[in-house]
Amino acid sequence: MSTKNLTADVIIIGGGAAGMMAAAAASALGKAVTVLEPERECGRKLRITGKGRCNVTNHCDCPTFLKSVVRNPKFLKSALYRFTPADTEAWFTDRGVALKVERGDRVFPASDKSADIVNALRRAMDEGGVRVEKARALSVLTENGAVSGVKTDRGSFFAPSVILCTGGLSYPLTGSTGDGYRMAKMLGHTVVEPVASLIPLEAGPDCAELQGLSLRNVTLRAYRGDKLIFEELGEMVFTHFGVSGPLVLSASVHMHEKDDYRLSIDLKPGLTPEKLDERLLRDFGENLNRCFKNSLDALLPQKLIPVIIRRSGIDPECRVNAVTRAQRQTLAELIKHFELQVTALRPVEEAIVTAGGIDVSEVNPRTMESRIVPGLFFAGEILDLDGYTGGFNLQIAWSTAVCAANNA
Repeated sequence: MSTKNLTADVIIIGGGAAGMMAAAAASALGKAVTVLEPERECGRKLRITGKGRCNVTNHCDCPTFLKSVVRNPKFLKSALYRFTPADTEAWFTDRGVALKVERGDRVFPASDKSADIVNALRRAMDEGGVRVEKARALSVLTENGAVSGVKTDRGSFFAPSVILCTGGLSYPLTGSTGDGYRMAKMLGHTVVEPVASLIPLEAGPDCAELQGLSLRNVTLRAYRGDKLIFEELGEMVFTHFGVSGPLVLSASVHMHEKDDYRLSIDLKPGLTPEKLDERLLRDFGENLNRCFKNSLDALLPQKLIPVIIRRSGIDPECRVNAVTRAQRQTLAELIKHFELQVTALRPVEEAIVTAGGIDVSEVNPRTMESRIVPGLFFAGEILDLDGYTGGFNLQIAWSTAVCAANNA
């Protein structure tokens, strides 16, 4: 390839989290970088992550981090150790973004504004002289079997290295349309079928009645048939269609549309069945002459009480002193095992991330370079890598982006 035709040293397709970090990292090494982004601005999806707060990473060490990577953690190991969660925190802090650590070691900008993260990345790109072109990539060009550039809807751009950072299929309005999968397939790469991950669940019964109720410090267990597939303490919320929140999103990672799933919520995980029975006896003892429906205010959220009473089969108007021991045990069982049936996963367009993507066996884990086409690199959600909610997926983007940028 003639050097006179070169547009840049590195062309990055996609200006999302991985693309912006790759551009910042490559330009910091003195490389001429061009980013191809069809949307009106870079970082659109990044601006809405974490409900606009942007969960930047997770404040943990690498071994702990890898335990929260669901698919292909071994592939990620090299890149993660070279750009760790601590490195991510230092990178943003050094660029003037104050950070804070919240429950579950989640790291957010202290301002609670994702714009601070996007702006820091954009400043780093500007300082490195990164050129951003508003163009949609159509295909990666090759010459003699190696990368030579990118064909777009605005003509062709030429470079010896191309990094695909086009994301998955989630939030298509932000530009994640699956274009990267198509371009990679054209070059001979295998794409593991993309499916929704970190997604709310449609469930019943009673969820619509409980809409808006948030539960904290509960234990959620998910079952495929009778097999326990997920268990964790944390937070969740009821919606008009089912359930969502951190616990539910993490549980959804283990679910696929074709299987049968149910959820069991322990509303009082800090109490053993024996301690819960003692608590019920104490509460009942303080409300002996009251109606049963008015005796649970100190134990359960107000919105949940009518549902629990209905499921218990106990007459809501009966006096507390008339509740039998068997009925009390039924009530305790409900509180420790509040069951929901999962009826569907929400559409992939609503997923926080997409599972599946480029088959990592076809990518060098130390460089993120294609084993099929020299000069082609991958970073971020396009790879068959994903983790639980809590900053893990953005860290995957940062680590793979820096790795690709350092080797492109």
